[in-house]
Amino acid sequence: MNAKFTPVAAAALTLAFASSASAETVLRASHQFPGGQGDVRDEMVQMMADEVEAADVDLKIQVYPGQSLFKAKEQWGALVRGRLDMTSLPLDYASGRHPEFSATLMPGLVRNHERAQRLNDSEFMGMIKEVINEAGARVLADAWLAGGFASDIRCITSPETVEGQTMRAAGPAFDEMLATAGASVTSMPSSEIYTAMQTGVLDGANTSSGSFVSYRIYEQVSCLTAPGENALWFMYEPILISEQSWEGLSEAQQQALTEAGEKAEAYFAEEAAALDQKMADVFEENGVEVVQMSPEDYQAWLDIAKESSYKNFAENVPNGQALIDAALAVE
Repeated sequence: MNAKFTPVAAAALTLAFASSASAETVLRASHQFPGGQGDVRDEMVQMMADEVEAADVDLKIQVYPGQSLFKAKEQWGALVRGRLDMTSLPLDYASGRHPEFSATLMPGLVRNHERAQRLNDSEFMGMIKEVINEAGARVLADAWLAGGFASDIRCITSPETVEGQTMRAAGPAFDEMLATAGASVTSMPSSEIYTAMQTGVLDGANTSSGSFVSYRIYEQVSCLTAPGENALWFMYEPILISEQSWEGLSEAQQQALTEAGEKAEAYFAEEAAALDQKMADVFEENGVEVVQMSPEDYQAWLDIAKESSYKNFAENVPNGQALIDAALAVE
């Protein structure tokens, strides 16, 4: 004989399901990059969401791409204040609050993907992560993206080629170098480059290989300077979690998130160099001239950077010279 399903039993069952559902922890992850369109930074965060769900530890990551939750430069402040749980962030965007972060977008400090991987386990990165931790966040996955220059005026190779151009630079170190070389500089997130070029606010820009493709910059330029063997532009764009959010997780949830971050980082390391070739291919397919800097061009830029960006960073940023020395010490 079947048990009678009374209203009281139904209510108890509903309450049990509600309690079970409410036990799941949901982390909100925000980033500025297009969602579901092949941007590797979005894919890293989505991969982490899939991994923690598969771990079955009552943890879910809700991803908000394309600045749908916070604007690009609002994410760091929201993260460290506990208003946002996770983000994939170009760290130099927070250099206004923590000038040490400009070291993660210092001209010529990285140069190639192999050296970027070695930097991840260096004293240099330990110093950067100490600032991140003290501010109220922690790194779940490291990511370095190469980048280049693009212009609708002329190809950017030697420093003289930026003279008279209005350029977007991603952070203070590149701002100073470009201005010293004779460019006018306008700062904005990479998500705003397309419109700024379309409306004539910019003549050219530098940004990551991923952003050049994701934001369809090839529709607005006539020449791309790809990273190649002499990549002047490298940017650190980690996946971060708020320390407040981290402390609210169980040990099992923290472990699942750590393992998901490791998988996302390994995935990115395999994809990073391919991003540069993908960018060059996409721009060529769209009729854009693609060039690279010669070793002489690279050195000329580096000489300017050392007399402008490096010098100012060493003199005015806490531990500035120590950070530069620690990075340069990595073979």
